[in-house]
Amino acid sequence: MTNSEFSSPAVQGHCDERFASVRAAFEENFREREDLGAAVAVQVGGQTVVDLWGGWADAARTRPWERDTVVNVWSTTKGPTALCAHLLADRGQLDLDAPVATYWPEFAAAGKSSVLVRHLLSHRAGLAGLREPLSLAEAYDWELTTARLAAMEPWWEPGTQSGYHALTYGFLIGEVVRRITGLHLGEYLHQEITGPLGIDFTIGLPEKEAERVAELVGPAMTADAQAAYAALPPVALASLANPVVTAADANTPEWRAAHIPAANGHGTARAVAALYGIFAHQGIADDRRLLSPEAVERAREGQGACRDLVVGTAYEHDTEIALGMWLGGQNASYGPNPRAFGHDGTGGSFGLADPEADVSVGYVMNRMGTRISGDPRKTALLDAVYAAL
Repeated sequence: MTNSEFSSPAVQGHCDERFASVRAAFEENFREREDLGAAVAVQVGGQTVVDLWGGWADAARTRPWERDTVVNVWSTTKGPTALCAHLLADRGQLDLDAPVATYWPEFAAAGKSSVLVRHLLSHRAGLAGLREPLSLAEAYDWELTTARLAAMEPWWEPGTQSGYHALTYGFLIGEVVRRITGLHLGEYLHQEITGPLGIDFTIGLPEKEAERVAELVGPAMTADAQAAYAALPPVALASLANPVVTAADANTPEWRAAHIPAANGHGTARAVAALYGIFAHQGIADDRRLLSPEAVERAREGQGACRDLVVGTAYEHDTEIALGMWLGGQNASYGPNPRAFGHDGTGGSFGLADPEADVSVGYVMNRMGTRISGDPRKTALLDAVYAAL
């Protein structure tokens, strides 16, 4: 494809003059980095300084990306999911150092009685994926999937190492939240956070919102990519490909109607920046205190750097997962502050929180890239944000 096919569309929205470089980088993502439709938002000090969108909401380029276009953000959903757990912990309803079985007794099966809630949050529970095949239809069955997770034996000794829990993370955290509150995680998120604050983000997508959702466009699966998947160890395949979920799957009513708190959050870039902004702004959003400063610090407690058992082959360095999100570390994956943290979604979306700079960023898009880390669109936007601070 030629660059002319990705010529910069008319970018709309607001951008403070100080952050003109972010607008330039966003426009360049269309010209040089193959964005189809996308949005980016930046908050500084709890105030929105960048809120831009542009491009197309569908592969056929018949629907412009609008201010209220939402899109599936894949694992960027994990930040809001972790936020729910930290809110419960801050209110004294959840002890992160308690055994998971305290809240979910069936979870103690198969030698998991000593697995702690913090192990779930930090991807150290050893439950990165089920051993037996799980169809996508079965993954839509909450009771079935959580019962299988409660019954299974861990892949490794819990607490000793991280192994990215691509889909199971949401079921594990979500079931603990449900046992405490009686609500599915998405319901709790709406009741306590997104509803009161008017944040346009949901786990799954209500049917009434279907007309404003962007169509995901998946990357071509090359022979090299297929070979790389085939060479993954069993635990990585269990996490990343049991079940396989494609962009085409995520465009279906069934996926949108399901409750997958690790991967089917739908929202705007503005919403992602606002949710990660709760961490960046020391627990305050829209002049309301949601989390204590101590809870924010707890959320980014490092649990030990290591070569992750699932995605470690994609990196040339150790990584570190805090209590729900990835730490930037010396690799600067979330800007120059090593204690900044956030989460990426497969294909390119991301949310970032940097409490020291009091900045949060949300980026969403519908043309999925192929890189697990270091998406050039993300890198360009973050370089521009930090250059403007």
